[in-house]
Amino acid sequence: MELNRRRAVAALTAAGLLWGTTVPLSKVALGWLPPGWLTFVRFGVAAVILLTVSRSRIRAAISPAVLASGAMGYGASVLLQNAGITRTSVSHAALLVGAIPVLVAIIAALWHRTVARPLAWAGFAVSLAGVILVTGGGADGATAGGDGLVLLSVLLSAILVVAQPRLLRGRDPAAVTAVQFLGAAAGVLPVAICTGGVPESPGGLAAVLATVALVVGGTLLPFTLFAYGQSSVPAEVAGAFVNIEPVVGAAAGVLVFGDPASIGQLVGGAAILAGIAMSGLPALGPRQRPARPPDIAARLPAVTNARASESERQAGSSSCDRGCAESGLPEAGNATARSASMSRAA
Repeated sequence: MELNRRRAVAALTAAGLLWGTTVPLSKVALGWLPPGWLTFVRFGVAAVILLTVSRSRIRAAISPAVLASGAMGYGASVLLQNAGITRTSVSHAALLVGAIPVLVAIIAALWHRTVARPLAWAGFAVSLAGVILVTGGGADGATAGGDGLVLLSVLLSAILVVAQPRLLRGRDPAAVTAVQFLGAAAGVLPVAICTGGVPESPGGLAAVLATVALVVGGTLLPFTLFAYGQSSVPAEVAGAFVNIEPVVGAAAGVLVFGDPASIGQLVGGAAILAGIAMSGLPALGPRQRPARPPDIAARLPAVTNARASESERQAGSSSCDRGCAESGLPEAGNATARSASMSRAA
């Protein structure tokens, strides 16, 4: 069990690091493909590869629920993210993705009727304040509409993270991911045809390389690794590892794309990460069983001993009763009868 947990943590960490590259890579790839076609290419090619690798386990994994979850949680989510990235900055989009762990914790609490700890709720408030600061920062290339599309994409992703453990139960994680990729590609294809027309030839090698990197390093590997890790840990714990993505993405936005980093955005980004830590880290700790109240614990041995003594007394009395009944003597005169019998024998 401990080994499985360590492997799950390693898989979730690797997924978070790889996902951190998706926003910067998407920014480059969108210079060639429209949002709909980029989403279709990402999941369509990844689906073909993963369906081939896990073809022997596909029959057990395929179901309408798994296909629908892929269409909404993967296809629609990434489609909205791509549309938002064209209208906002890389740093904005990456930091807004950091709201996923908070939303996962809230949705899981509502869905599973669990009450979050006070520290977690404080983290939700801090992260929300950070989102407000980031979206109100007014960075170059960032718009409220673009930020809103990214936030809607984040909401769909969070819902899938909470629902995924039930979909993975009793199924192979890679096979489930392959079916979800298929659902995502099928779901976005009509949108890509209607909104994007026929894709043009790439204008440069950078966009092609970014698309290939998105298919392999931003889709095939991280989604499969995350599904594997999530099959061994609760949704709240898995969601906490998504906070690696905004750190990598925001750093790439500032260092590679030259996105401005204002004081408000830095404070907002720090608030998002702090809120994620406050709400996600408690879930990573071991669950402790509630301690027995001291007064009950102190009285328990005495009560147990008293019950044992009472049982022994009743057992002795029952033995005496059986002996008296067999000899035909009344219970009250048993001792006198034994004395008289001994005198006659003498």
